[in-house]
Amino acid sequence: TYLFVYDLMQFCGHSWIFTNMIIRFMSFGKDSLADTFYSIGLVMRLCQLLSILEILHILIGIDKSRLFPRFLQITERIIVLFVVINSQEEVQGKYVVCVLFFLWNLLDVVRYTYNMLARMGIYYLPLTWLNFSLCIPLYLLSVLAKAFAICVSLPYFESFGTYSIKLPFPFAFSIYFPYVLKTYLLVLFIGMCFIISNLFSERKAHLGTGNVKKKRS
Repeated sequence: TYLFVYDLMQFCGHSWIFTNMIIRFMSFGKDSLADTFYSIGLVMRLCQLLSILEILHILIGIDKSRLFPRFLQITERIIVLFVVINSQEEVQGKYVVCVLFFLWNLLDVVRYTYNMLARMGIYYLPLTWLNFSLCIPLYLLSVLAKAFAICVSLPYFESFGTYSIKLPFPFAFSIYFPYVLKTYLLVLFIGMCFIISNLFSERKAHLGTGNVKKKRS
């Protein structure tokens, strides 16, 4: 029951964001893209913070998903949303933020719909196929959008010195945050390979011939 309520809350949040984005685009066209973060950023941040509970669910054993792939996916979003986008107002108005939010919410609306029904033992083959097939190209596109958002943010981190730290003598040690982000880009693509492999494994496990026949029955 708890997991169903959690999935329902996430579904409502992401559905609201997704619907809001579509209505705004249909009403205002390209003008709506620039202020996407200002109109839905708060709800997006709340949903992503709430998703941290999914790591706890796996750790205490009430969710049977694999821990490391889910941990990577959640931390990727947290880092890009809170560290890169939220900290740089100039980045918030870029079109890539709208693209990234669209990809995240499209994926999550499908995923949480599937999860809610699965909690009740209800499996619809088209939804199951969509959940385990759509996630692969959407995740690839979202990684590219995250990487682009990081690249766009680099000049602002360099200009403003955000998160860059220089410790006083006698430590003589400094952290130049743009270098940290460039290193994270490499980590992001390495993690992408691991997560894609896991997504294909999940797809095979849920959409294999035996599983499909069982769920149909």
